Amino acid sequence: MSDEIKELKKQLLSNRKNGYDKPVDQAAMEAYCDGYKAFLDKGKTERLCAAEVLRLAEEKGYRPYIRGMEVRSGDKLYLRNRGKSVLLVHIGQKSLAEGAQIAAAHIDSPRLDLKPNPLYEDTELAYFKTHYYGGIRKYQWVTIPLELHGVAALKDGTVVKVSIGADPGDPKLVITDLLPHLGQEQGKKPLSEAIPGETLNLLLGSRPIGDEEDTGRVKLAVMKLLHEKYGITEDDFTSAELEAVPAVNACDIGLDRSLIGAYGHDDRVCGYAALKALLDLEETPVRTAVCVLADKEEIGSDGVTGMQSAAFDTFMEDLCDAQGVPVRVCLEKSFCLSADVTAAYDPNFGEVYEKRNAAYVNYGIGLCKYTGARGKSGASDADAETVAYVRRLFDDAGVIWQIAELGKVDAGGGGTVAAYMANRNITTLDAGVPVLSMHAPFEVVSKLDCWETYKGMKAVYRAEK
Repeated sequence: MSDEIKELKKQLLSNRKNGYDKPVDQAAMEAYCDGYKAFLDKGKTERLCAAEVLRLAEEKGYRPYIRGMEVRSGDKLYLRNRGKSVLLVHIGQKSLAEGAQIAAAHIDSPRLDLKPNPLYEDTELAYFKTHYYGGIRKYQWVTIPLELHGVAALKDGTVVKVSIGADPGDPKLVITDLLPHLGQEQGKKPLSEAIPGETLNLLLGSRPIGDEEDTGRVKLAVMKLLHEKYGITEDDFTSAELEAVPAVNACDIGLDRSLIGAYGHDDRVCGYAALKALLDLEETPVRTAVCVLADKEEIGSDGVTGMQSAAFDTFMEDLCDAQGVPVRVCLEKSFCLSADVTAAYDPNFGEVYEKRNAAYVNYGIGLCKYTGARGKSGASDADAETVAYVRRLFDDAGVIWQIAELGKVDAGGGGTVAAYMANRNITTLDAGVPVLSMHAPFEVVSKLDCWETYKGMKAVYRAEK
């Protein structure tokens, strides 16, 4: 090949390559990923995650925002929304009339919620009934150890925190499955039907109390234990939010330790990157930097803590009012990176991916021009100028990035919070970490992709226009 042809290829053709073929600050990357793994272990539910976010933010000098307070350049503020979502802001040098640089992620993940009347006994075994939250593959949740986290709100206003299975020595919970010897008919069913939702029942115990002629003795024994530890009765489940999640901590995956396996990468991997990049800003940004960590994305972003609620609008309006700026002026000049995970190409299931537009492990943060399904339905389809803007930001900051699409056109699809930010007249683009086994109880991501996503978030916050 002539030198002229080589030069033409270099100038004209795309040359995306494995991130490890470029200089990588290994020590900084590992330190960042260690912090991320600790964050995952402490935040296995949206409530626990929000609490850890506030702890980290306060360590960095962030303080609660109070409506009507003076807002000045350099201020670091946060708003806690009902304990399940958080909005953070670092007020920039420029007025909010110049817009804001926003990173929006979500901190809820697929899980199993207890039903309002969950406790029952059958053939002297006690169970909790559950209702799955988000898009799960039900067969993946049986025969794995589970933890239970959440709160029970009592009639007198007391809120009791519940945690079972997380501390050393704690018992775990489990959902049983049919033995293969008797599973011939079950094995003939499609994966989506083999484990019905109503069989996702948590096994709680088997030891009875009372006299042998009594009924419900195991259920009563379980309730007695719960009352002794938490002071709750069966009726208190009606006003409780209790969530079953995998009883597994984040760990390195692979002989080379290049990957991280954990529950909840979707979307805490992007949520942590958005948070950490904001907390690590050494100087006051030119434009105000905003980090949105929302709830309820996995079930449509509805509700008071979801991205479709007025919580974000109210927060931004209050900040703008403090500077005498109409919020609509701020939003129309703002940019949002909708930070949510994308599907990593898995060669074991290559038939559902379109290789030229798939995201690959170790190729950096994935830019997703559009999401949606069946002809981009439900998508936020960013314009060409927006994609070019992010390309420029990332290239100037030395961020490794790639183009990402969620599988073949007719294979399926998915959505993010991007549409809800774009509907507010905010220029928005999706981007995030490629994930293997997305929505499974144990997902896998690349350390390099996590690191590059953090660098990308920092580039967004630092942008001057």
